[in-house]
Amino acid sequence: MPGKGKRGKGRGKSGGKKPKKPEVDILSPAAMLNLYYIAHNVADCLQLRGFRWPGAPKSKKGKNKT
Repeated sequence: MPGKGKRGKGRGKSGGKKPKKPEVDILSPAAMLNLYYIAHNVADCLQLRGFRWPGAPKSKKGKNKT
């Protein structure tokens, strides 16, 4: 068939290192102000900061609310 030719292999991503994320202080005044407005209680505060307790229900990220 004239329209089909041999396809070359696709190029992969280069093996370079990813830039490191800067260390963030979760107790900084700006972070505390943000937490004050988004958290409802201490358990919610800890869960938002990544400190989940055993048996906590997993959050459903990215689910559409329609």
